[in-house]
Amino acid sequence: MLLSMPSPNDAQADLIAYLDFHVEAGADAVLDERPHDRFSEADAPAPTLRAPRRAPDPPVGPTAGPTASSLVPPPGSPPPAAAPSRTFGRAASAQPDEAASDARARARQAKTLDELERILADFDACPLRFTAKNLVFADGNPEARVMFLGEAPGADEDRIGKPFMGRSGQLLDKMMKAIGLDRTSAYVANIVPWRPPGNRNPTPQEVAVCRPFVERQIELVDPDLIVCLGAPATQTLTGTKDGILRTRGRLFPYKLPNREVKLLATLHPAFLLRQPVQKRLAWRDFRSLRALLDGKA
Repeated sequence: MLLSMPSPNDAQADLIAYLDFHVEAGADAVLDERPHDRFSEADAPAPTLRAPRRAPDPPVGPTAGPTASSLVPPPGSPPPAAAPSRTFGRAASAQPDEAASDARARARQAKTLDELERILADFDACPLRFTAKNLVFADGNPEARVMFLGEAPGADEDRIGKPFMGRSGQLLDKMMKAIGLDRTSAYVANIVPWRPPGNRNPTPQEVAVCRPFVERQIELVDPDLIVCLGAPATQTLTGTKDGILRTRGRLFPYKLPNREVKLLATLHPAFLLRQPVQKRLAWRDFRSLRALLDGKA
C-alpha cells in the first residue's frame, strides 16, 4: 500500500495548530532562538572551581582608607535598619476577607468609571496584579444598553490592555455583528481584570477580591441587559452553582441601586472555539438577546 506524503500546506496547518495549542495553554514567550536539551545540561559535570585570588594588601600612608575601628558605630547609636524583604504590595500578607472588604470600601468611592479604573490600578491586595502585564479594565461604549462580561483576560488581552482581543474576541465581534452590535454599541469587561498566570482559572479568593470592583463597574455603566459569557461570570453574579450548559439561555434578575435588569447567560467564545458544534446554542442565545433589546421578549 502506498502512503502519500503530507503536502507543505498540511504541514503548515499542523504547525499553526501546534502553536495555537501552546498559546491557549499559556506559553506566550520563547526563551531561546534555538532549542536546548536541559536534561543533558543538568547531567553535565560541574565546572572545576578555582581558588579565589588573594586580596591585595591595603595601602599604607596618608592615602590609606578608613581603618576597622573607624567603621565601628559609636556607643549608643541605633543599630542599622534591616533591608526590607520584597513583597508584592499587600498581596503577600492580605487575608481574602480583609482584601474583599477593602475592595468594597474602595469601589464605593468611585463616582465615575475613570475613577474606578484608577482605584483598581492602585489596588495591591490581589496577587494577580503583580503577575500580569496590564490592567484589563474594559472596552466599548459605557453608554451602551448591553454589557458583556467574561471571566479573565488572556495573553493577548494582557499584552494589549483591553478585553477580548484574541481569537475569542474576534469570535465575539462576529457574534455581535450577526445581531447588529459592535463595540460602539456594547460594553465589554471581565469579572477579573488581571490575567491569571498561564491562563488558568482565577481562584475563588481572587474572584471574591475583584467582585466589588466589577459590581461597581456594572452600577456605573447601568446597562439595560447584562450578558455573562461562561460559567464563572454567571456563577459570580447570580450565585448559581449550575454549569453553563444548564444555565445558558436563561434569564436572571440582577439588582442595580435604582432598578432591576435582566442577566442572560450564554457560552464563552473560547468554549465555542474548542467545541464549534455548540455554536448553534450560542446563536439561539444571541437571537434572544436581539429580541430583548428590541423589546420583543
